[in-house]
Amino acid sequence: MRLPSKETSGSAPPPLDATPARALGDFIRAHRERLSPMAVGLPPGPRRRTPGLRREEVAQLCGVSPTWYTWIEQGRPVSASADALARIAVALQLSRAERAYLFELAAQRDPAEPDPAAQDAPAALLQTVALIDAPAYVLDRQWNALRWNAQAASLFVGWLDGEHDRNLLTYMFTMPQAVQLVVDWETRARRLVAEFRADSIRHLNDAPTRALIDGLTSASDAFARFWASQDVGEREGGERAFNHPVHGRLVFDQITFKPAHREDLKLVILVGQS
Repeated sequence: MRLPSKETSGSAPPPLDATPARALGDFIRAHRERLSPMAVGLPPGPRRRTPGLRREEVAQLCGVSPTWYTWIEQGRPVSASADALARIAVALQLSRAERAYLFELAAQRDPAEPDPAAQDAPAALLQTVALIDAPAYVLDRQWNALRWNAQAASLFVGWLDGEHDRNLLTYMFTMPQAVQLVVDWETRARRLVAEFRADSIRHLNDAPTRALIDGLTSASDAFARFWASQDVGEREGGERAFNHPVHGRLVFDQITFKPAHREDLKLVILVGQS
């Protein structure tokens, strides 16, 4: 089932990134085109043929050759050091999530980030859900719900109640109940895709992740459009409003926790507003 979207097009969505080098180039180009000269202290100059900064301007800001930078954007298999990537991230004024995504695309470790630890203890996290007196659930790296409590099942009609696909993105983009339940569905759906892009880069080539992305791209015009936008965002909390079919309008504050040493898992809690 395809959910309605505000924008329609007769052309097929662009294919998923074919190679890591091409994905890196597409990501850098998209963010270069969004950055104005004035934002980096450059004069606007004469009329520009393309949006945002020129490649030569970014190369100058990064202290690299224009040819090397052009090859990076074109997806050529050139070597990019962690130091060069860090300078690109600063020049393009990338957010923390966007910077992390850049380094994952390049298969490089950000020198500003500590080494991840390897300890794993998910059982305690799953057991915690039943102890919470509010809608709560745990997501895995593909955003499948691993555990949820009765309050969450009551809230998320069509996802955590009954027999349904437990993937949050599949629910959001293929189930009509989600459009009816989630207030301002378009904004929330776009944000979810940006958050998942940031999450999925560490395991983008894993078969389950690729299958999920490919399936949603085929099943949902909205997902394909949002995924192609190259937006990246951290999973944030804040107000979440729902139009529940039984209880009417419900408003919560969402809090998301990541267990130490297992950032691919998430404990999400919705605290009701008084």
